[in-house]
Amino acid sequence: MASRVLSGCGRLALSGLRAVTATSRLGHSASAALTSCSVAAPLRFQQVFSPFVQSCRHYADLPPLTLGSISERVLYVLKLYDKINPEKLTVQSHFMKDLGLDSLDQVEIIMAMEDEFGFEIPDADGEKLMTPQEIVDYIADKKDVYE
Repeated sequence: MASRVLSGCGRLALSGLRAVTATSRLGHSASAALTSCSVAAPLRFQQVFSPFVQSCRHYADLPPLTLGSISERVLYVLKLYDKINPEKLTVQSHFMKDLGLDSLDQVEIIMAMEDEFGFEIPDADGEKLMTPQEIVDYIADKKDVYE
């Protein structure tokens, strides 16, 4: 009986449920052989049903962009940038004149915007974006957001 259990260990199709029922039916020697098996059964998670858990569908598409949401996200990313003082930052702030950034900082900002919005901004276009408002307008133009 234990040899059957050991030969069953070699198969990858052994499920955790069958292994538990086999141990309860075969007794102590077979269960010891089953637990010493080198092939691990895949983990299974038990589904929890509760009246307090509300089902929710998660779709792959993001909510539609608006000029306000683009502006908020651009300002949020800029406020997280460590070389920008959040108190001096406005939508019309010039990166070099008002905030004291250099061209390398501007490239890093453009790369952060690419990560945030999920598309690549060509270098020729990125060099022209000198204020948060210009970035908002550029993203709205590329994502076809008009209000």
